[in-house]
Amino acid sequence: MENDPALEAHEHAEHAEHAAHEGNPFISKVSITVAVLAVMAALASSLETVEGGRAITLASDAVLEQDKATDAWNEYQADSLKRHMYEIAADGGGSHAEGYKKDIEDQRGDQDKAKAEALKAEKDRDLRLQDSNQHESRHHWLTAAAVLIEIGIALSTMAIVTKRAPFWFGAMGLGTVGMVLFALAYLS
Repeated sequence: MENDPALEAHEHAEHAEHAAHEGNPFISKVSITVAVLAVMAALASSLETVEGGRAITLASDAVLEQDKATDAWNEYQADSLKRHMYEIAADGGGSHAEGYKKDIEDQRGDQDKAKAEALKAEKDRDLRLQDSNQHESRHHWLTAAAVLIEIGIALSTMAIVTKRAPFWFGAMGLGTVGMVLFALAYLS
C-alpha cells in the first residue's frame, strides 16, 4: 500500500470533522488538533520524499563527475607517456629531433588541458556531494518530524476515544517538537 501524505491528511481531517460534530468542546478542540497535525504530517512527508530524491540525484551526478575526472586523469597519463617517448626520441637526435620537440610541447598542452578538465570535474563532484549531503540531512530531519507528528495524531485519537486531556497535551507537544525538527531541517 502506497503512502500518500495528501490523502492521509484528508482522511484525518474528515475523521476530525466527524468527531467535531459530537458537540463536546474538548472533542472539537482535539479534532482541530488532528486536522492541523495531519496537514503538518503531509507537508513533512512530502518534503521528506523530495529531499531524499534530490540527495540521490545529486549523489548520482557526483558519480558521473568522478567518471569525467577519472577519464581526464587517464588522458593526462597517456599524454605524459607520449611526451616521455618523444623526449627519449628527441634526446636520441637524428633528423626528426626538432619534430619530436614540437610534439613534446603539444603533449604538454594536452596534459594541461586534461589536468584542467580533471580538476574541474573533481570540483563539480565535491559540490554535488556537498549538496547531496545537505539534502540527505534535511531528509533525516523531516523523517523524524513526520514520525513525531504522526505519533501526535495517534495520541489525539486516543484523546478523542478516552476523552482524556493528557493524551491531547502529549499530541500537541509532539506536534510542536515535530515542527521544530521541520524547521531545523532547513536551518541546519
